[in-house]
Amino acid sequence: MAGTGHRKDGWAEIVGATASRLARYHEANRGVAVQRSREHILTTHAGSLYRPPELLEMITAGVQGAPLDAQRFADELRHDVDEAVNRQVACGIDIVGDGELSKPNFSDFIVDRLSGFEGENPHEVFPNRRLDFPDYYGAQPGPSGTRRPLCVGPIAWKDKQALHRDIENLRAAVTSAGVAEAFLPSPSPGIVAMRIPNAYYDSEDAYLDALAEALSEEYRAIVDAGFILQIDAPDAPMAWTAQFDAERFDDYSRTLSMRNAALNDALEGIPEESVRYHICWGNNEAPHTLDIPLERIIDQVFKVRAQAYSIEAANPRHAHEWDLWRDVRLPDGKILIPGVIDSTTNFVEHPQLVAQRIMQYCSVVGRENVIAGTDCGFGTMARLSPRVHPDVMWAKLATLAEGARIASERLWP
Repeated sequence: MAGTGHRKDGWAEIVGATASRLARYHEANRGVAVQRSREHILTTHAGSLYRPPELLEMITAGVQGAPLDAQRFADELRHDVDEAVNRQVACGIDIVGDGELSKPNFSDFIVDRLSGFEGENPHEVFPNRRLDFPDYYGAQPGPSGTRRPLCVGPIAWKDKQALHRDIENLRAAVTSAGVAEAFLPSPSPGIVAMRIPNAYYDSEDAYLDALAEALSEEYRAIVDAGFILQIDAPDAPMAWTAQFDAERFDDYSRTLSMRNAALNDALEGIPEESVRYHICWGNNEAPHTLDIPLERIIDQVFKVRAQAYSIEAANPRHAHEWDLWRDVRLPDGKILIPGVIDSTTNFVEHPQLVAQRIMQYCSVVGRENVIAGTDCGFGTMARLSPRVHPDVMWAKLATLAEGARIASERLWP
C-alpha cells in the first residue's frame, strides 16, 4: 500500500500520547462546535494537504478521463486519509481534517458530484483584470488542471456517494486516532460562481441560488456527521483584482454582498457554532500588491453566519494586519483563526516566530478567541510538483504546534 514508507519508528507511540492529551482536553467540550483555546492555544490548518503519489496518479488520470479502478481508489484513499490524520496528530495539530485528499481541486471537484457543469469554459479560470507586474505574470504557467468547466444546465446532485465516502473515511480515521474535533471543507457558492462561469441561468443571482441550494445538502451532511464545516471562500478578497477595475469598489461590494447572502441561505438551519469561514487572497507566491486590505472587507466577512473566521495572516503582504484588531472589534462569542504559517513557501518558520504571531493576536482579541492556523491549504490543487515539498509541509505543521506550545506557556503560566 502506498504511503507506508512514510511511517517512522516510534510514530504510534507519539500518536497515542498526543491523542490521549487531546482526548482529555476535549472530554468536557464534545459536540459539533468550534472549540475555544481554554487551556492552551489550539492548532489547526486550512484544509488541503499534499496527495501521496499513487493517489495523485489516480486523481490525475480521472480528471483526464481515463478509466479508474473504483475499488483500488477507495482503498488507497481510505489508507491515505488515515495516514494523514495520524501524521497531523503526530505533529501536534488539535483540529484535523482529511486533507481534501479525494479532490483534484478545492472547489472544482463539485463538477464530479453535481450535474450542470458539462460545458467547457474557453477563458482563463482567474482572468485577472488588473496586473501589477504584467511581465512577471506573463511568464508564469497557466492554470492548473485540464478542465475548465462551464455551467450549461440545471444544477442537481448526481453523486452523493463521494461525499459520504469522504465523511466515512474521516470518521474512521479520527475515531482510530482518538481525535475529538475534526473539520471538512466545502466551497462557498461565491467561489464556485467565480471559478465556473454561468451560461445557463438567467442571472448571476439565480445561479448563486441554485448553487446554494445544492451545496446546502453537503453542508448539512458534514455537520450532521459530527464535523465542523469549513466554508472556503477565497473569492471574497480575490474578486477585487480578478473581476473588477480599481474604481469599481461599489460593484465589487454589491457582488460580495450577493454571494454572502447566497451562502447564508445555504447555511440556514445549521448552527453557527458548527461553521468556520476561510478567506485568502490566493494561495500563490506572487507580488500581491493589489490585494484589497482586510480592513475594507472585514464588515462583509462578519456578515457570514459562522463561529470562527480563518484569515491569511503570515505571508509578507498581510502579516501586518494583526494590528487592525486594535481598532476592529471581534464580535462577541466569535473566534479568530489567523494563519501563523505561510502555505506558499518552503521556509520553515521558527517556533519563536510562530509564538510571537500568536501572542500578537491574543493581545488584541484575547487568548480564548484565538486558534493558530495556516494561511491556506498546502494542496489546494492536486499537483505533480507541489509548491511546498511534502516533508517540509509536515515540518511546518510541527513548528506550528511547537510555536503554539511556546505561546501557551506564556499565556497560561
